[in-house]
Amino acid sequence: MVGDAQDAAGLFARAVCDAVGESVKSVILHGSLADGGFRPGRSDIDLLVVVDRSLTDAEAGGVERLVRDAGVGSASGIDLHVVTAAVAAAPGREPALELHVGRYGQGEVEVERAVGGYPDLLAELSMARDGGRALAGAAPLDVLAPVPAEWVVDRGRHWLEVWRSLTDDTEHAAFMVLTACRIWQFAVERVHGSKAQAARWALERRPALTAVHQALLQHEQGTATVIDEAGIAELLDLVLRETG
Repeated sequence: MVGDAQDAAGLFARAVCDAVGESVKSVILHGSLADGGFRPGRSDIDLLVVVDRSLTDAEAGGVERLVRDAGVGSASGIDLHVVTAAVAAAPGREPALELHVGRYGQGEVEVERAVGGYPDLLAELSMARDGGRALAGAAPLDVLAPVPAEWVVDRGRHWLEVWRSLTDDTEHAAFMVLTACRIWQFAVERVHGSKAQAARWALERRPALTAVHQALLQHEQGTATVIDEAGIAELLDLVLRETG
C-alpha cells in the first residue's frame, strides 16, 4: 500500500518537471512517506518543489491542476509547496512562498499563491532538508540551507498557543496532539520525528498523558477514539512550558 503512494509521488514529480520545465531544481518528498510514518488512507503525499525563478501565472495554474487531478494511490491527498532557490538557500523568519496547493481527504483543495511572508514554511524547509529525498533534481542538502532550530520551535509555540483555545475541536484533535508531540521532541532533540515516533517519545517521558495515548490509537488504527479535551489542554500546557 505504501508502494503505490510512492509510485504516485514519483509520477507527480515528473509531471511537475514537465509542466514547469528546466526551472525546477528539485522535487523533494518529505513527511510520512519519507520518514516511515505513512498510514494508508490517512496520510498525505508531502512535496517541496524548488524552482530557480518565480512561477508564471500559467505555470502556477498548471501545477494546481496537476494536484487536483493527480492519482495518489493509497494516500489521502497531496500537500505541495513551491519555493524559489533563493528562498531555499537563505530562508528568513518569514520566507516567501511561491505556491501552496493542498488536496485533502474529501476533495477539498486549498490554494495560496505568491505569499510574501509565510512562517509555516520554516518547518517544511527544515523537515525536507533533514529527512527528505529528491524525486527529481538536486538532493535536499544541495538546495536547502539549514533553518535555525529556534525559529522552528518559535513557530511551533505559536500554534500551541492557538490550539489552546481549540481543545474542543474533535475533528483536528489527533492532529493537534501528535503535532504538539513533534514540536516537543524537536525542541529537545532537534529531530523531526514522525507523528507516531514523537507520540511514543512523549509517552516515555510522561506515560500518564491520556490524550497522547488516545491520539496514537486513532492515528495507528483509524479508530474513532475520543480524545479527552482536558488531556489536550494538559499536553499543550506541558509542551509550552517545556519549550519556553
